[in-house]
Amino acid sequence: MDDGVNDSVYVGNAGKDAALDRGWLLGHFKDPGDPRHSEAVEIKWGVHPRGEERARWVEGEQRTALLVLVSGRFRVELPGRTVVLAEQGDYVVWGRGVDHSWHAEEDSVLLTVRWPSVPGYAVPDTTA
Repeated sequence: MDDGVNDSVYVGNAGKDAALDRGWLLGHFKDPGDPRHSEAVEIKWGVHPRGEERARWVEGEQRTALLVLVSGRFRVELPGRTVVLAEQGDYVVWGRGVDHSWHAEEDSVLLTVRWPSVPGYAVPDTTA
């Protein structure tokens, strides 16, 4: 496998690259010359050990989000609703303004897509 950037192509490994930027593989936060730079979308490869959870709810979300379960069992808390992703390929989507939190019920891997990629917008990472 060819590694790294070559003109407008990037070849990598989600597990390895994710460790460099809190799981995020693509978004506005990558260097503008990097093919992974995007102001339209953000993509994350999330690896969460059993018991990991968001220490506090995300409030005032400015993006739409899609979470797809690759492996494990993962619970997403939304206002008035709990969604459990239990089978590979299970997913949940929520829109702008929907507060949320989460808990890894088992060792879990998820692919997250958020849009748009909002420069300067970040929710503090206070995972336990």
